Amino acid sequence: MSIGKFCHRQVITAQRDDSVLEAAKLMRQHHVGDVLVIEAHNGRNIPVGIVTDRDLVVEIMAPELAPETITVGDIMVEEIAVIEQSVGVFEAIQNMRIKGIRRLPVVDKSGGLVGIITFDDLLALLAEELGTLVKAVAREQQKEVNSRR
Repeated sequence: MSIGKFCHRQVITAQRDDSVLEAAKLMRQHHVGDVLVIEAHNGRNIPVGIVTDRDLVVEIMAPELAPETITVGDIMVEEIAVIEQSVGVFEAIQNMRIKGIRRLPVVDKSGGLVGIITFDDLLALLAEELGTLVKAVAREQQKEVNSRR
């Protein structure tokens, strides 16, 4: 199963010079915990950073800074991990574990943004798959009971 099949294609994005207040409003409006910072290169949106709700709390709210004057580019994490859409689910999970992250922008072969996959998305997918396995076990047991009557 490639990660491209499961990622969210509607990604909330911002530009480096957008204020963190604008980013926070986008997160609230779209009920997400992050915005991806993008730059246009050759007609493609390339992810260059990420700002999370935690970044806003730790970097802006706690030190009581003015969110309307600080830009997304000032606080974004620039060295973001991305994953190519053809990569499998297990590799995405391993990537998150190794890098200690909860969100992975999904890109095409040229690095253009196609979506995002989160820890929560993968957890829901795995829970669904495990539920399917449980149903298979139960069905096998019922089949055995029926065949031995």
